[in-house]
Amino acid sequence: MNRDKRTQIFERLRAANPTPTTELVYSSPFELLIAVILSAQATDVGVNKATAKLFPVANTPESILALGVDGLKEYIKTIGLYNSKAENVIKTCRKLVEEHDSEVPDNREALEALPGVGRKTANVVLNTAFGQSAMAVDTHIFRVANRTGIAPGKNVLEVEKRLMRLVPREFLQDAHHWLILHGRYTCVARKPRCGICIIEDLCEFKQKRDYQD
Repeated sequence: MNRDKRTQIFERLRAANPTPTTELVYSSPFELLIAVILSAQATDVGVNKATAKLFPVANTPESILALGVDGLKEYIKTIGLYNSKAENVIKTCRKLVEEHDSEVPDNREALEALPGVGRKTANVVLNTAFGQSAMAVDTHIFRVANRTGIAPGKNVLEVEKRLMRLVPREFLQDAHHWLILHGRYTCVARKPRCGICIIEDLCEFKQKRDYQD
C-alpha cells in the first residue's frame, strides 16, 4: 500500500469521525490508567459499568488504596481476571503515591514500571491522557492493519512500529482510535462488513467480495 492510499484512508476515517476517543469513561489520567488496566481481556462496556460504581467512591491512588484488595474486588468482580487486576491496581496505586506524588507519569518507562501496565496500556495513556503520538495495538488494530494492508506485520510490536512510521503525521495522534473503532464495528473478525465500509475501495483485503452485507 502506498502513501497516497493511506492518506485517503485516514482522510475518510477523519471525515466520518473528526474527534475520535476511547470508549472507556474517565475524567482524569488516573481514572484512565485504572480503566485501561481493568480492560485487559474485558470489554469497555463491562469496565465502564464497574468504574461507574468505583470512581464516585474512589478515584485517586489514596482512596483506592484505602479500599484494599478485598474492598476493590467488590467493585470489579464482574470483570474478568478481577483477582489479579485488583492486586495490580493496589500495587500501582501504592507505587504512584510513593514514587510519583500520586500523579500518573507521562513517560513510557515510568508507566511500564507500574504493576499491570504493559506497552499497550502505556501507549493508551500516553496517547489519550497526554496527547502523545503513540499506537496501542490491540487485536482490532492488529487485524485491521494486516487485513487492509495499511501496516502488515507478524506481531503486535512489528505492527505498532510500522504504523508509527507509515501513518501520515497529520493523522498520527488520532489513528489509534480510528483503527480500533473500525475494527470493533466494521472490520470485525469473523465477517467483516465490507459492504458498508467507507474504505472498501482502498482496502487491499483480497477476499472482501465474499463478505458483502
